Amino acid sequence: MTIHQFIKTRPHLIWYVKNLDKLSEESIVEHVLNYGDWDDVQKMIKILGVKKTAEIFRRKSKPSEMGRQNYADSTKHFFTLYFNKYA
Repeated sequence: MTIHQFIKTRPHLIWYVKNLDKLSEESIVEHVLNYGDWDDVQKMIKILGVKKTAEIFRRKSKPSEMGRQNYADSTKHFFTLYFNKYA
């Protein structure tokens, strides 16, 4: 299963996107970590691998030059600890 096949089975995580094929891996990781349940997270990690998922999370959880990042504070805190331990 690819990451795009995975997200197509979970349209409720990205309810406002019409064309799921155009989503980047970064966007899919963000939405699964923010809105998915633990099973969704584990299935996504199985597809991408824990190291790649952690790399995407770490890169995208840093505030941009404009100070923006899209992870909830509690999500960012939890997955920072999780990936520091397991990735």
